[in-house]
Amino acid sequence: MTKPIVVAVTGAAGQIGYSLLFRLASGETFGDRPVFLKLLDLPIPEAQKKLEGTAMEVLDCGFRTLAGVECTADPNVAFDGASWALLVGSKPRGPGMARADLIRENGPIFVGQGNALQRGASDLRVLVVGNPCNTNCLIAASNCAGVPKERFGAMTRLDENRAIAQLAAKAGCTNADVARVTVFGNHSESMYPDFENATIGGKAVTEVIGDRDWLQGPFVQAVQNRGKAIIAARGLSSAASAASAAIDHVKDFERKTPTDAWFSAAVWSDGSYDSPLGIYTSLPVQSDGKGGYSVVQGLRLSDWAKGKVAATNKELLDERAVVADLLKG
Repeated sequence: MTKPIVVAVTGAAGQIGYSLLFRLASGETFGDRPVFLKLLDLPIPEAQKKLEGTAMEVLDCGFRTLAGVECTADPNVAFDGASWALLVGSKPRGPGMARADLIRENGPIFVGQGNALQRGASDLRVLVVGNPCNTNCLIAASNCAGVPKERFGAMTRLDENRAIAQLAAKAGCTNADVARVTVFGNHSESMYPDFENATIGGKAVTEVIGDRDWLQGPFVQAVQNRGKAIIAARGLSSAASAASAAIDHVKDFERKTPTDAWFSAAVWSDGSYDSPLGIYTSLPVQSDGKGGYSVVQGLRLSDWAKGKVAATNKELLDERAVVADLLKG
């Protein structure tokens, strides 16, 4: 029998977890390979009871690819032997809370999880979903001795998916017609969704959508503020779309990227596109399908676009300064 892949999910009893777990277990993400889920949530009775109920539902689906489910409140148990760790759980921003306050509130959580992630498998890969995900990723990676920083990443695939949907709607085409969209920088209102190198039906976006004012204004703003708009509309934050993007991220790294394509992920900066070193910033990425990846080089950005990229990376440097005392490696 094929050895199961161990997948750990934090915050597994939450809304995103509920949309995520079934797709991890079903065979959609890892094909025919068996999956063993290790589910982590808060060490309080209410959270653990909810977690138990969610696990029961996953088991009741009868997925042929599900090798088992384990529920725990201990990160050391959850991450032991994990090949993928999806860090979904984090404290949400409360009313009147500044982003810097949110970063400080979540920081200690990711220090502890970073330490526990050292128990992961030799092929461990980590995806941070919980916000502010870029800086939470930095904290976890810097506290995970022995695991290369390149094995950590933060999720900007949701922002890419949102950008694709906006462009398709404007052009009157399907999402499948839109390609080569990149989200640069931070998963925040400063992110820059690059349309200058994207295509629609094989043609440059700027050729298909001639309204540059819309591209530089309403399009960019819609992607940057989409999460806020969803909260305003439904009274809750994005859950199903975030879970779907997490699945996309994992699948993107599990398979080899075609030579003429790429995807967005916040990865350990190598200086590409003048990104500062020492941060996790979103860049155009290709996977080799074997656990490694490379940043796509040579994309042309206008001076206007370069200014947007510089601004979002400055925000990441500012966030790093807020949590400097939590960073070790």
